[in-house]
Amino acid sequence: MNNWISALAELQNQGEPCVLVTIIDERGSSPRNAGSKMVVTAERIFDTVGGGHLEYKAMQIAREMLASGIQGTRLERFSLGASLGQCCGGMNVLLFEPMGQPQAHIAVFGAGHVGRALVPLLASLPCRVRWIDSREHEFPALIPEGVTRIVNEEPVDEVEQLPAGSYCIVMTHNHQLDLELTAAILTRNDFTYFGLIGSKTKRVKFEHRLRERGFDAALLQRMRCPMGLAEVKGKLPIEIAVSIAAEVIATYNASFGQHSSNAEPVAHLLPVSRRSQAQ
Repeated sequence: MNNWISALAELQNQGEPCVLVTIIDERGSSPRNAGSKMVVTAERIFDTVGGGHLEYKAMQIAREMLASGIQGTRLERFSLGASLGQCCGGMNVLLFEPMGQPQAHIAVFGAGHVGRALVPLLASLPCRVRWIDSREHEFPALIPEGVTRIVNEEPVDEVEQLPAGSYCIVMTHNHQLDLELTAAILTRNDFTYFGLIGSKTKRVKFEHRLRERGFDAALLQRMRCPMGLAEVKGKLPIEIAVSIAAEVIATYNASFGQHSSNAEPVAHLLPVSRRSQAQ
């Protein structure tokens, strides 16, 4: 999939963010003509804008934009001389266009009554949901679009399959399983959000057991238990689910929503345009 058009279509179908880099102006000697394009993701590139240090700098800028969640376009001018390690002597202006809204990856462990209320709420967000349980009969007949149902007799094994930066929500039918999932998630320690259903008493018990296993107190503070927004009251499954979803949304907005959707002016160019749960 070296062609940028095919790559862009496939990435958009998969919901993977990327940046489309286009040469919009060329002057003098240049490795590729105006209109040449390259697609950059967090880990891959497709097609080329000429190779060399110019392409390296373009990849670097594109990945900085992906990491920051910036959605505005950006223009950059590059002189293809000694400072860029190239000998063409010409000049390129590159347009950087983010494609695909950043999507949260959410793992919900547990298909009980709260899970069945929560997952449809999460499915309406710009996210991808993995819904994990060992009990196939607990899942509803209809799974919301954007949700992948995973039946695994050993749900803990699914933790290592999660993308870095995932949102992890643990609400299974078994306290020991909750503990083992908690230990696995904290061991990775690369999540954006980790919520554990339960009361303050459950948290105290879990913290004691986890400290006995050698987990640092500072790391345990990353665990949200009780999880959900305190302002959302009630003990009905849907009330608890709304509380948790609200906290996830707040975390998501803190990661992505603070960025402006407008392009920042480039100096030398014209601007282009979370509550306690009973358990």
